Amino acid sequence: MSTTFTWYGHAALGLETSGYKILVDPFFSGNPAASISADKVPADFILITHGHGDHVGDAVSIAKRTGALVISNFEIANWFEKQGTKSHGQHLGGGFKHPFGYLKLTLALHGSGLPDGSYGGNPAGFLLTTVDGQKLYIAGDTGLFGDMKLIGEYYKPDLILIPIGGHFTMGPKDAAYATNKWLKPKYAIPMHYGTNPFLKGTPKEYIEALGNTDTKVLTLNPGEQVEF
Repeated sequence: MSTTFTWYGHAALGLETSGYKILVDPFFSGNPAASISADKVPADFILITHGHGDHVGDAVSIAKRTGALVISNFEIANWFEKQGTKSHGQHLGGGFKHPFGYLKLTLALHGSGLPDGSYGGNPAGFLLTTVDGQKLYIAGDTGLFGDMKLIGEYYKPDLILIPIGGHFTMGPKDAAYATNKWLKPKYAIPMHYGTNPFLKGTPKEYIEALGNTDTKVLTLNPGEQVEF
């Protein structure tokens, strides 16, 4: 069984695996790269890496329309409950077996304040092992940090989704270092670039910084799908 990815621009991502539709950081309204509107995107589950507005995005309205379960850290999950949605809170290092696979929260170096100023807890990345055993690392918004080496050695991700834009997250060189030296995945999808003037990193720079590598980079246009 395969997993289908749709990149919607910025860090917004759609996954379909084991018959479930999962949205990650569903930022559509105000996303200049978005190829679909928030009122049309399907979802059974919504994963939120951290509380910033360009990652919480349209999650509240989508969750209310679809009945999707929102999964995030405990503080963000509680905030979503107060907005009238269903939620499931986890925390860094903790995992849970969801219908679509085993999901674990991992470190990310970033912030997490929610759009209304509420405390958003710690930012996170996601480690997902699908029902058929595919291992995915969704890094979220993060700078380079040494425990990426642990993630590579211990979890051995097959595919990573990694920010490359710079300024607020890793740029192409840092992302390439993490990819080549520590994570060593079979595939990588670059994200979080090109949607505002500060996010200057490009997939071309990321690929050039990787150099001779065993990792295959899957560069997607907004709205484009790839099967893994």
